[in-house]
Amino acid sequence: MIQFFLPMIPPTVTAQEHKIAVIKGQPVVYDTPDIKNARQKFMAHLSKHKPDEKYKGAVRLTVKWLFPITGEHFDGEYKTTKPDTDNSQKLFKDCMTKVGFWKDDAQVASEIIEKFYSKITGIWVRVEEI
Repeated sequence: MIQFFLPMIPPTVTAQEHKIAVIKGQPVVYDTPDIKNARQKFMAHLSKHKPDEKYKGAVRLTVKWLFPITGEHFDGEYKTTKPDTDNSQKLFKDCMTKVGFWKDDAQVASEIIEKFYSKITGIWVRVEEI
C-alpha cells in the first residue's frame, strides 16, 4: 500500500475535452494545450511516488481532490460542481498507468473518489492491493 499527497491546485480540465479536426477528410482527435499541461503536471508529480514494482493484481484507488475555497464555501465542504469526478479521474489514472503504478488501469477494481473545497489544495492518493 502506498499513499501520498500531491500539493497543487487540481486541474479542472478533463480528458473528455479533446478536440476533433478533419484532416484529408478524416476526423483526428487531439488534446488541447490545457489537457497537455494537466497531463504534464500529473506526470511530474506522480513520478516522484512511482512504486518500485508495478501492482500486478486488483487494486483499490482512493483519491481525494482538494480544490481552492471559492465564494461562500467552507473548508471540508464537498464540491458539487464541475469537474465531474469520473472525468477528472480518467486523465489522472491514465497518467498513473504511464508513470508505472500498474500495467493497465483496468486493474483498478475499486475506486473511492471524493472532491472537496479545502484551505490546503492538492490531490491525496492511496493505492492498495485487494
